[in-house]
This record gives sequence, C-alpha cells and structure tokens, in this order.
Amino acid sequence: MQDITLLDLFTQDIVTAEHLLELIDEEFHILGERDLPRLQSILADKLPLLALLDQHAKARSQVLLGLKLSADRTGLQAVAANSARGEELMTSGDRLNVLLERCQAANLRNGRLIRSSQASTNSMLGILRGGETPNLYDSRGSTARIGQHRPLSQA
Repeated sequence: MQDITLLDLFTQDIVTAEHLLELIDEEFHILGERDLPRLQSILADKLPLLALLDQHAKARSQVLLGLKLSADRTGLQAVAANSARGEELMTSGDRLNVLLERCQAANLRNGRLIRSSQASTNSMLGILRGGETPNLYDSRGSTARIGQHRPLSQA
C-alpha cells in the first residue's frame, strides 16, 4: 500500500517538476527581454508548484520514516524490494531526481543572469549619477585620468 502512495506522489511530482522546468526556461527568455509584467506572472505561477513539490517531499519522507526506513534512496530501495511495482517506483524516483536537478541548474542560470543585469544596471546608474566614471584609455593603452567628474545631467 505504501508503495502505491509513493508512486502516486512521484507521478504527480514528475508532472509538477516538468511544468516548473518549463516556467524556469520561459523565465530565462523573459529575463533577457526584461518584460517585468510577464516575469511577475511567471513568478506567481512558480510559487504553488514549489509549495506542492515541498509538500509531497515531506509526505514521501513521512511514509518512509513511518516504515522505519531512512527518507532517502536507500529507504526507497527497501520499499521497492518488497513491492511488485518496485522497478517502476525506482524509475519514477530517479526521473524526479533528474528533473529536480535540471530545475536547480536552470534556476542557478537565471540567478546568474539576474546578478549580471543588476551589476550592469548599477554601473549605468553610477555613471548617470556622476559617482562612477567609466574606465577610459589614453593613446598608450593605460587608464586615462579624467580631471573633472560631472554627472551626465550637468555635462
């Protein structure tokens, strides 16, 4: 009976993780376009998926702990060894792990893009405010010294 519960949770989470991965990939493209309304929509769509994945992960852990097994792959293997659907259970667990790793990698990619955009925006704002001067080079290829720093609005 517990194997069917675990298999059902895995099946639901595989669908959820696939949808989450699609949203994360879409988020990457939207970040490049800097479409904030669509980005907010994507973020709102991601939150319930993440909550559901977390809820199901806790439920799977509780099932395994209730059977006096560890809440990891070893515990899952013990359930699978005593189940007629053991192979399907392990395959589903492995597939979910792969999907979650892909989600994590894509999310890290998006985070790098966000940090890069923030740094670029902060640099541009610094130049416009006059507090930061871009690196310019003289005829010898070394950094030129600019005598007076003025904000762009006063140039």
